[in-house]
Amino acid sequence: MKIRAAITAIALGLLTIGVPSTQASSAKLSLNVRQTPSTSEALLTFYGTIKPVRAGTAVTIQIKNTGVWEKTRFSTKTTKAGTWKIVALATALESKVSYRASATANGNSIYSPMRTIIIKQMAEFSESDPSMVIGQFGPGGRIHGADISRWQHPDDKTIDFEKMYSAGIRFVMIKASDTRDEADALALKYLVMDHSAAQAAGIYTGFYHYTTLPDVEDADAIIRDATAQAQKVIWRLASIGGYTERDLPYALDLENKCVRLSSTGACQKFASRSAVTLWASTFLALLKEKTGKTPIMYSYANFLEGSMIRSVELSQYPLWLAHYAIDPANPVNQPGLKSTGCYVHSWTSANCDSQWTMWQYSSCGIAPKYGVPGSRLDLNVFRGTAQAFLDLIQGSWTPTQVDLMPINEPTFMDLLGQSATTTNKPVSFNVSVVRPDLTPVVTGGVKLVFDPLNVPLERPKQNLVRATSGIWTLSVKGLVAGTYTGKILFNDVSKTHAQSWLPVTFTLEQGAIPTVTPSPSVKPTPKPSVDGCRNQIKN
Repeated sequence: MKIRAAITAIALGLLTIGVPSTQASSAKLSLNVRQTPSTSEALLTFYGTIKPVRAGTAVTIQIKNTGVWEKTRFSTKTTKAGTWKIVALATALESKVSYRASATANGNSIYSPMRTIIIKQMAEFSESDPSMVIGQFGPGGRIHGADISRWQHPDDKTIDFEKMYSAGIRFVMIKASDTRDEADALALKYLVMDHSAAQAAGIYTGFYHYTTLPDVEDADAIIRDATAQAQKVIWRLASIGGYTERDLPYALDLENKCVRLSSTGACQKFASRSAVTLWASTFLALLKEKTGKTPIMYSYANFLEGSMIRSVELSQYPLWLAHYAIDPANPVNQPGLKSTGCYVHSWTSANCDSQWTMWQYSSCGIAPKYGVPGSRLDLNVFRGTAQAFLDLIQGSWTPTQVDLMPINEPTFMDLLGQSATTTNKPVSFNVSVVRPDLTPVVTGGVKLVFDPLNVPLERPKQNLVRATSGIWTLSVKGLVAGTYTGKILFNDVSKTHAQSWLPVTFTLEQGAIPTVTPSPSVKPTPKPSVDGCRNQIKN
């Protein structure tokens, strides 16, 4: 929710309040306040989080006036992710003001630490044209951007977005979700940390979803998986309150078609071109239909040509194209061109040009220059004018209650197959878990839990392989001969879906005991170091 109003002693309608002597020790409220670059007026952005995370908690801004904390009329409610943000207009300039945020948790009043700011006149923006704020400060006179994820937060360090803004970055794409649950949880953690902070510094924000394709070939199964992953994205977007007026659309990061790995990590199976195309088309169409904003497709030209079928439907989505080692400052350079010949894909025009909207031109940006911990940062440029950029952010979406991620939604499990023979072979279970409407669960996984009287002396190794959303193959190695009882347990650490389980019983016969022939020790040959930034643009 965004609130715009004048911050003056009269306009605020200040009400003197007392400070309760008791505070809730179990809940914490944070506050950051930044003066956000604006075309003609001084905007203040207040933002923070409540922990433990809780949605719908009212947060009010207080101002310190002659030594007394007074309530303002600026308030909002926390999102499902526990974040909150208020944008307000400041009319008093060159003044030093102290603020804090207040809320009620468990019946007690809680307060954030005090934050003090000096409100400055933004002299650099004297015109009312919003495009003046965007600025084309990137190479080639283009709008400059970056994209970030967990890798830009080594040791949990924060990004200095004000420094990033001062260095000319005007948009940042944030990894917000992932097919894989552990990576998805980290994406959410840093999304909460970065989204409001970047916008408060004056930077437009977008999002991307990293995709792992399903190991299925049936068209209906492919559509079900794309639908489930689109649902994860919609829930994630809803958890932070939907799209704001400073949000670019969500992007689909599709750059890998491997659907099955060997024990050594090599790819055993790739998705077909038709499967990749169907999956992407389904995902993007659902996201556009639900949110009203046209999502973006991220990939590289060789993947688009070699892994997908040309599609007029796909060409309607803006393309974010990765192509390194070409300097965007050179006006004749553009991404997606071969040295000879032509990449042919859904975004190829008649003259072989790729119809790109954003170009990721380097993965080796000088991170500290942009306020980013570490050494490397992905850098991007936007194709077109500032007005074209503003056109891309058109459309908003505010989620309703039904759009929010459920809490402990009931689940139903089906054991599709089971195999247990000898101790030489792993025990395997093929498991399906669905939601009440019989669609696949979106998050979570399964494991084998032994009955208390049946627990092995040595813990076996369990390996879970996802076939598609809600369907896994669980293999268990390292069990001795015997009969075992237990249950296959579905658990979702995000608590979106409730636990469910099925009892299982299996017997293992003793297999042949292999003879072990010691092999001579051979020192591994050290691999030569590879410079991942060789020939890349280091801006």
